Amino acid sequence: MDQSTSQPAPADSTPWSVFLIFLRLGLTSFGGPIAHLGYFRDEFVLRRRWLSERAYADLVALCQFLPGPASSQVGIALGLSRAGHLGALAAWAGFTLPSALALILFASLLTWHGNLAPGVLQGLKVVAVAVVAQAIWGMARSLCPDRLRLTMMAAASIAVLLLSAFWSQLLVLVIAGLVGLLLIRPNTEPEPAALPLSVSRRTGSAALTLFLALLLGLPLLALLIPSHLLTMVDSFYRVGSLVFGGGHVVLPLLQTETVNSGWVDAEVFLAGYGATQAVPGPLFTFAAFLGAAMNTGLPGWLNGLLCLLVIFLPSFLLVIGVLPFWEQLRRNRRIQAALAGVNAGVVGLLLAALYQPMWTSAIRRPEDFALALAALLVLVFWKWPPWLVVAATAAIGWVLSV
Repeated sequence: MDQSTSQPAPADSTPWSVFLIFLRLGLTSFGGPIAHLGYFRDEFVLRRRWLSERAYADLVALCQFLPGPASSQVGIALGLSRAGHLGALAAWAGFTLPSALALILFASLLTWHGNLAPGVLQGLKVVAVAVVAQAIWGMARSLCPDRLRLTMMAAASIAVLLLSAFWSQLLVLVIAGLVGLLLIRPNTEPEPAALPLSVSRRTGSAALTLFLALLLGLPLLALLIPSHLLTMVDSFYRVGSLVFGGGHVVLPLLQTETVNSGWVDAEVFLAGYGATQAVPGPLFTFAAFLGAAMNTGLPGWLNGLLCLLVIFLPSFLLVIGVLPFWEQLRRNRRIQAALAGVNAGVVGLLLAALYQPMWTSAIRRPEDFALALAALLVLVFWKWPPWLVVAATAAIGWVLSV
């Protein structure tokens, strides 16, 4: 077993240390959920060696299967494995609060629509392409070591690009798992390194029970006790519980819950979504903007924080509930074979996301391609830290636009 994984260094295994690490990521992780996974891999697999490439890929695969924001769930799980329940909360807070607070401010000052200078925003899109390309290259070398898994990776990528339905990613991962179960020999897979979890199966069962109780009970409670605040809590909890794929997939559900119900004006909704694209961190922080823009009788900032907590609560309960059982399941040889297939599929999903929407929205001119290539060069070969590459690329994008 990897000693760096089994024996955390005291310097970065306290909740406060975890918070500071994720706070830096929360301030610099532009590019959406797929880019976030690239930043996490660089920080926790390559630089800090909190876990192995294989363990990280298994964790990403699990969070892709769970409803909710996959990158945030990976962060919660990393904090949980490093510093227990307080570590999970610290990881979430550090990664989420910077963008959430900025969006609450945007909601309070509606004259500011979250539009950065076009060149800066373009530079941030370009650097996200480089970060994801680096992650795909590294993960493919580790998780697709043979022709079968390379073929599965390519097939998964093609399928996701051709099938635009919201369920296509989940379907591709299920099929990849079945192919791995049938065609990948389990004895070729080494024993996976464990995440140092302190969560018992009893705690996991309690978390899953609470998740289901809230999902089923909140709508009934909202019917029995007419209250705008309770209805809002039910809506945001349900969105956080039922969105597969995370990120942009949450947009139509939130629009249905807030605009169609008359809670938020359509123009305000679009202004907030534009602001969400311009800040780092998870896209689910859009809930903080919507909460702050509503009139519920609470102060806007307090209502924004309430919506933020409610939409992320299912992610906490699912991660804490599933991980204790997941650690045991992933040691089963047949599960390992299926996971090997799923991991190849996950790399394919990342490859598809690299093209659409990242490449198609960011690489429009030769200058964009040159900037992305330079960012990839300094990330991979010069080993610059991602935050520095983000800042430099944003600055260069602004200079090019001027």
